[in-house]
Amino acid sequence: MNYKRTLITTALPYANGPVHIGHLAGVYVPADIYARFKRLKGEEVLLIGGSDEHGVPITIKAKKEGVTPQDIVDRYHNIIKESFRELGISFDIYSRTTSQIHTETATEFFKTLYDKGEFVEKTSMQLYDEEANQFLADRYVTGTCPHCGAEGAYGDQCEKCGTSLNATDLINPRSAITGNVPVLRETKHWYLPLDKWQGFLSDWILNGHKEWRPNVYGQCKSWLEMGLQPRAVSRDLDWGVPLPIEGTEGKVMYVWFDAPIGYISNTRELLPDSWEKWWKDPETRMIHFIGKDNIVFHCIVFPAMLKAEGSYNLPDNVPANEFMNLEDNKISTSKNWAVWLHEYLRELPGKQDALRYVLTANAPETKDNNFTWKDFQTHNNSELVAILGNFVNRAIVLDAKFFNSVVPATGELTDTETGLWKEIAALKDSLTDKLENFHFRDALKDAMDMARAGNRYLQETEPWKIAKTDMVRTATVLNTALQLCAVLSIAFEPFMPFMSAKLQKALVLKDATWDMLGATDLLPAGEKINDPGLLFEKVEDSVVEAQIRKLKEAQKKNVIDAWKAPAQKEETAFEDFEKLDIRIGKVLECAKVKKADKLLSFKIDDGMGGRTIVSGIAKYYKPEELVGKTVCFIANFPPRKLKGIESRGMLLSAENPDGSLTLITPEGPLKPGSCVC
Repeated sequence: MNYKRTLITTALPYANGPVHIGHLAGVYVPADIYARFKRLKGEEVLLIGGSDEHGVPITIKAKKEGVTPQDIVDRYHNIIKESFRELGISFDIYSRTTSQIHTETATEFFKTLYDKGEFVEKTSMQLYDEEANQFLADRYVTGTCPHCGAEGAYGDQCEKCGTSLNATDLINPRSAITGNVPVLRETKHWYLPLDKWQGFLSDWILNGHKEWRPNVYGQCKSWLEMGLQPRAVSRDLDWGVPLPIEGTEGKVMYVWFDAPIGYISNTRELLPDSWEKWWKDPETRMIHFIGKDNIVFHCIVFPAMLKAEGSYNLPDNVPANEFMNLEDNKISTSKNWAVWLHEYLRELPGKQDALRYVLTANAPETKDNNFTWKDFQTHNNSELVAILGNFVNRAIVLDAKFFNSVVPATGELTDTETGLWKEIAALKDSLTDKLENFHFRDALKDAMDMARAGNRYLQETEPWKIAKTDMVRTATVLNTALQLCAVLSIAFEPFMPFMSAKLQKALVLKDATWDMLGATDLLPAGEKINDPGLLFEKVEDSVVEAQIRKLKEAQKKNVIDAWKAPAQKEETAFEDFEKLDIRIGKVLECAKVKKADKLLSFKIDDGMGGRTIVSGIAKYYKPEELVGKTVCFIANFPPRKLKGIESRGMLLSAENPDGSLTLITPEGPLKPGSCVC
């Protein structure tokens, strides 16, 4: 079907923290690429986004910080919105689910389904905190996992074994609010009977959308084959959109229900008089960009909601990505194992396009992928700088040298030029097809292959040599190279909008469209152009090292925060302790032991004539750091030889949470030889 317009939605990021590269790679960069591509083609497009601001995690964070949920969402909504703007995510609107128009839209939607009898009313027993005087959402209940026995499992999932749970499954459940043992109380809720739409959804997805990505189609197929069950649309909570039903005080819409309605309310906010054509006109195509954890909600649950309401379009495609890992580990917001967008923008200013490029080049389109800072550096230096930036710089510098930065008139074209433009035309067709079908990673390769073709062209023609004898031929070569620079500014615009805008301004290329891609006459002869400077800068080793060090520090802090004291050893008699002669010593000399990476040799003033002690702590200290330190040592261990050195005693150390050792260095006016008792 030929559609008149395209409505693009992006998953609503949860406003209890900033966004990270996993969010960007999974949802926002590919959505922006597609929107920019469609706009370049001259099509009517909307890119709709916003913050998801209801739900339990926000209330938990607010309680921890002693502020209101509104304070939390205001803070993070602004951080997220500004970060997206700086990265060039070209939302037509980025709004939020705490807006008045969202409350009105979600209320109208719920009321329509309620009045049509599309909900099922059920009474069930749920956990209740008598001191807090409230029902407990799943995340407000902790206890022992019935599957793996881990303590501190939540009422919806055990984070140790990953098993999905119900709060009532937990062993010894406790309220996360008061710490009390909750009781079971009866409560009433409303459910969307997904089973009612089982037949429709099976036919619509499994027969009607076989073109969906295998990961999306496969997950939907699995859910449908298991059989759909009714899903609660309400919950007992004081933060959310209130139920528009009399006598339901203290109940709100479940966040999974009101959040996707945010796509509708945000469109209404943007276009109050014409929003319906984007949602109800069958000539509008709707695309949801999401991560794989949202596939079921956008392919099964939300379509069931829309179908039950009766007047809305259903999504045409849901190109969900898999997950992006970080340095070979799963991104974890709670453990601060992430590259946060707002921090990246502050620490690597001017490198928005580099991040967009690398996340697209490594896009997790078919399987989980991995971001490493070394790979980021390699992509930037070996491709953006050495291929794309190098070609554009060479073309513009050579034109400045030989033609005073004026586009020269082309002469007779040879087979070399004909072959180049034939290659560019084929790459344009491939690039266009891949963008249309959401293969953004491969599309980016096609765009970079155009730049590679440009570098090969300059190497083959060598205009710096032929300028010595044939300026007409030199003019033809450099005209061709500059025309290709203009083509590249269009080809890369969906991926790297900042670079493209800078290059088009330098080339005086105005009102570029996708149809112009591949044209050989975008820049008129005689036009004065400008030098855009270097389009990309190298990423130095120091930048990579700083980012890796930052991650390691976060990892170390996580280890410390999670550390628990080792179990106490078996009881022993005081007489056994008395047998140890623990004394104070002062380090006079310290040196590494040859051919032993772990050993240091100490000369100790022990108050009794001195002694040598060998200790395995070379990994944690430099010898010069320890000279002059006061230490504790066991004096009455029998001597033993280590690497040919007689060691008389053992230095006392403490083991840190990360497994490293710290020498015990007591303070005070202690004399060498003093006994520790």
